[in-house]
Amino acid sequence: MSGALDHSKLTALVGYVASRAAIVLRKDFERELGPLGLKVLDYSLMVLVASNPEVNQKQLGEALDVSAPNMAITIDRLVERGWVERVRSTQDRRAMIIHLTPAGRDLMKRAQKIAATMEEGTLAVLSPAERALLVELLLKVGLRTPQRRAARDEASSAA
Repeated sequence: MSGALDHSKLTALVGYVASRAAIVLRKDFERELGPLGLKVLDYSLMVLVASNPEVNQKQLGEALDVSAPNMAITIDRLVERGWVERVRSTQDRRAMIIHLTPAGRDLMKRAQKIAATMEEGTLAVLSPAERALLVELLLKVGLRTPQRRAARDEASSAA
C-alpha cells in the first residue's frame, strides 16, 4: 500500500491535534532558543521568576506542574549556569526565593525577543482573532487552577 495515510480518526481527536501542534512549537523553540542553552522548562521558569519577584521553588513547581525533586534539579542547573540564584526570603527565613542574576536578565531579554519572533512566525497562519480564540481555548483546557487540579486528582483517586 502506498500513498498518504488516513489520519482522519486521529485528527478528530483534540488530544492528537494538540500534541501535533505542541511538537511543532517545541521543535521551533529548540531550533531558535536551543542555541542559547535554554530548554522549554528553563525558559518558562525564568519568565515566571522575572514576572514574580518573590517566587519560591515550591510555587514554581506547582505553576509548571513539575515535581519538587525535578524542580530542584532544574533550578540547580540554572544556578550553575549563573542565570538564577537562591536568596533567603526576608518574610520567611525558612524559604528560598528564586531571583534572576544580571546574566539571567540579559539572557531573558534576548530569549524573549527570539521567542516573540518565533511565535509570530509559527502562528502567522492564524488571524489575530483566531490566535486569541486559540489561546483562550487552550487556557480553558490546559491551565486549571490548583483547586480544579486537586478536584480532578481526587475524582480519579476515588474511581
